[in-house]
Amino acid sequence: MGLFSFFKRDKKEIVEECHIDINEDSCDGCEKCGIACPNNVFVMVDDVATVRDSQVCKSCKVCMAICPNDCITVN
Repeated sequence: MGLFSFFKRDKKEIVEECHIDINEDSCDGCEKCGIACPNNVFVMVDDVATVRDSQVCKSCKVCMAICPNDCITVN
């Protein structure tokens, strides 16, 4: 066992696919989801929240909690 073998880890990265649904008819473009998201998942396009990159989402569901119109669903 070498000196640096102590620091070596077999790290298997598990990527969970996140699926975000936005009801565009209910979205009023308040941008609260984009401001609150710690991973910068949302972007506003034509005054409606859209998903920039769903792979960055960590499923924290902060966007669901802060949306005043309940138009975001994360599973």
